[in-house]
Amino acid sequence: MNWLLLCQLLGRLGILVGISMLFCLPWAFPACGQVQQLETDGLRGLLLAVTCSLVVGGGLCFVGRRETGTILRKEAMAVVGLGWILAGLLGGLPYLFSETMRNPQERMSCVDAVFESVSGFTTTGASVLTELEDPELVPRCILFWRSFTHWLGGMGIIVLFVAVLGQLGAGGKALMRREVPGPVNEAVRPRVRETAVFMWLIYVLISLVLNLLLMLEGMSLYDALCHTFGTMATGGFSTRNASIGAFQSPVIESTIIVFMILAGTNFALYFLMVKRRAGGNGHPRRPHFSPLFKDPEYRVYLMILATATLALTISVFWNDHYRFDSNNIVRSNHEHLGTSFRHSAFQVVAIMTTTGFGTEDFAQWSAFSRGLLLVLMFIGGCSGSTGGGIKVIRYILFFKILRLEVEQAYRPNVVRPLRIGDQGVDGGLRHEVLVYFALMLCTFTISWMLLLAIEPDTQWARDPDLPSDKLLDCASAVAATLNNIGPGMGIVGPHANYTGFAPQSKLLLSLLMLLGRLELFAILVLFSGSFWKVQ
Repeated sequence: MNWLLLCQLLGRLGILVGISMLFCLPWAFPACGQVQQLETDGLRGLLLAVTCSLVVGGGLCFVGRRETGTILRKEAMAVVGLGWILAGLLGGLPYLFSETMRNPQERMSCVDAVFESVSGFTTTGASVLTELEDPELVPRCILFWRSFTHWLGGMGIIVLFVAVLGQLGAGGKALMRREVPGPVNEAVRPRVRETAVFMWLIYVLISLVLNLLLMLEGMSLYDALCHTFGTMATGGFSTRNASIGAFQSPVIESTIIVFMILAGTNFALYFLMVKRRAGGNGHPRRPHFSPLFKDPEYRVYLMILATATLALTISVFWNDHYRFDSNNIVRSNHEHLGTSFRHSAFQVVAIMTTTGFGTEDFAQWSAFSRGLLLVLMFIGGCSGSTGGGIKVIRYILFFKILRLEVEQAYRPNVVRPLRIGDQGVDGGLRHEVLVYFALMLCTFTISWMLLLAIEPDTQWARDPDLPSDKLLDCASAVAATLNNIGPGMGIVGPHANYTGFAPQSKLLLSLLMLLGRLELFAILVLFSGSFWKVQ
């Protein structure tokens, strides 16, 4: 392991995180209805956090200042794994230094701050803050930083790192391969910095369009920016306790549904749409949509969203709880069916793309509805998207592998190639998919049992009216953090949070967020002793 090179790159990353905090400073000045002292505390916390980040980053750069070596596979994996951990630690400093309150009685602890920061960067959206709308508890600039971490982590802080620093050479490609999610990664091209810049440019442009639309639909600039960050990063942090449901606007919900679907799509397809010509013979270059709709993963992605929405709409429509409004007045079937479709479509897209926004408390829905959402948690978006989860492409490959294995059982002499669309799949990728599913299953099971052992049963006995069960709630908490979704079931449902978990549980869940965001290996290798040996 080249330790000096590792220090140099981590130092640059620390400086980048510190500079990013400066974008939150304009929101540190009191607005109408804000408490001046609270915003002053937020400003002080941000400035101290910026200073600490620059000092830590500068110190690491100083240690590795004379190293000019090449980034090899081990260094790339170490930079990505340790870089995300470093970003999570530095990103928690604004919460600590501003003395942000997690509820009216308690300030955020160090573990709370790390949990909130890691949840932001990994675009999980799990939170320990209980009163987001109370002007006396959470400074606006800290809430803005909380959402901004989503946006930075959505496309990837390492991808941003490669885009900003152009002198990494072949090492940049190795870094991006470790961070851009998915087994089939067309986004990592030979001209890796150009690809990184182009992907971030697309990300910024789509974000600007969404922000403008949300403002035209009635959101303030502050709310529009924060919800744009959460939507495009498929993160889910909101400035409101009731999330998107607080705005009570079908237009806003429809807009966010469209952009969540866009964010859950492979950004490499957008790259191809812009780069390819729609016609020949000297015609000007213009985008065309054939790479999008010819992609097998994208077609399956849309099919799953449509099928799940239909199934959930039917389930919610027949659920007695949703046959009445808040005044127990029976709705007409036509009105209720439209409402059921509206909430079902939003929750299906929000859960499958791992955004985690909410318009309704789906913890109150039927067992089938909750079970369907739990299944969607394990699917996720497309490879190369900002979404989490296992990814649609892996399920396509997995079921193709199963079909071939079944056929091999009764036709042992027949050898059929594994293909995705027009492309053949080599044996290495086939092995990688099977190993990934096995590791995900082991990680989920072990983490679930650990969480059951750590958490006391008394936490589930506090409110007998709460529809919760320790087995299901712990399983959903593990699934929601490992797949970077955020809300789960019961005590971690869409209108609840993770504040009641023990510090040890929060650290475990923070580790699961990192494992899910970096797809296991970049974090798991850090626990291997042989990985750190000098060769």
